[in-house]
Amino acid sequence: MEDTANDIDSRLAVRLRSLRADRGLTLDGLAERAGVSRSMISLVERGQSSPTASVLERLAAGLGVTLATLFAEAEREDADPVARRADQIAWTDPATGYRRRNLSPPGFPSPIELVEVELPPGTRVSYDSSHRAAVVDQQIHLLDGTIELTVGEVTHRLSTGDCLAMRLDRPTSFHNPTDRTARYIVALTTGGQPALNAAKR
Repeated sequence: MEDTANDIDSRLAVRLRSLRADRGLTLDGLAERAGVSRSMISLVERGQSSPTASVLERLAAGLGVTLATLFAEAEREDADPVARRADQIAWTDPATGYRRRNLSPPGFPSPIELVEVELPPGTRVSYDSSHRAAVVDQQIHLLDGTIELTVGEVTHRLSTGDCLAMRLDRPTSFHNPTDRTARYIVALTTGGQPALNAAKR
């Protein structure tokens, strides 16, 4: 499903409103937890803004979900366990051109989420994942190319075939130092347990 930017923004708006309502959070409450302004959240929920990956990651952290969850469908019992390539949602970060595709079957109940990412040459995408409302673990498997993945103060240089396991509990940065696109798979699980000091965020 090669959605247009407007389609993606509309889907994201509905999903964000739903996730916030499910958690009983007001706009101000989510703004405080996510470190994103109330006005920005309101624009995203009305489909009037194309937020960057960094903003979406902050919103996901404040909601206690993964970034992939923001583009996923709500779980349902009759969901198809197969996600065909043509039906998978793909989203491009307006700030960097970094592209991510949700691989997991939409709406199918599973503790695992799979995402395919394309990181353009010279691109850097950074997240402040220090404060989250839930514990998230992920593994990165590089399909093609090279990336420098910084977790906290440690940088890992990954080449084709390498795999890195990590917890999203500190700032992270993905950098493609080469002149060709890097492709990798991200596998995520959410523990659902509050992270330290999350309630104060």
